[in-house]
Amino acid sequence: MGIPQPAFYIFKCEQSAPPGMPKPSCVTPQTQDLFQHLAQKLMKEGVMGTIQPIRTSCLSRCSSGPVMLVEPGHFMYAALTKEKIDRIVEEHLIGGKVVEEYLISADVWDEPISPCEMKKQMGM
Repeated sequence: MGIPQPAFYIFKCEQSAPPGMPKPSCVTPQTQDLFQHLAQKLMKEGVMGTIQPIRTSCLSRCSSGPVMLVEPGHFMYAALTKEKIDRIVEEHLIGGKVVEEYLISADVWDEPISPCEMKKQMGM
């Protein structure tokens, strides 16, 4: 029997805007330890082997940060705190119930468009 693939991948934005940039940042002095908290929570729950946390750069939803994307499912969680991460791990990833109130709003994270459809919209 082989090593099972992870059931979930969590892409946690670790982008910090340079000082003086008008763009909000997912990593600030107040939020810089969220990835470490996520990893520690997964280890504490004994699920690190089946949930793979990944540090990533900008996920293009800066105004909603700190954000992380849970796959499968394209679930984008926004305005993260340690308490929110704990609930997401316990309720969504372990319990199987998406924490709806922590999801990014649909006006900035609507349904995906296929690459084929995108080309049509661009007149290509």
